[in-house]
Amino acid sequence: MRFITDEHGTRIGVLMDLADYESLLGDLHDLGAIVDRRTEPAIPHEELLKLLRAEGLLPD
Repeated sequence: MRFITDEHGTRIGVLMDLADYESLLGDLHDLGAIVDRRTEPAIPHEELLKLLRAEGLLPD
């Protein structure tokens, strides 16, 4: 990652690898999903495991 500075040395921009940028976008998407779901009721861990197994997403 490289910073772009103005004539006073103040950082005004950044250059980064595309893979790093895409990773940051993914993180932002995940954070948005967390915010959107913050009011959903929580379920116990064991119940979640049962649901995932019933849907075939976890082995028995």
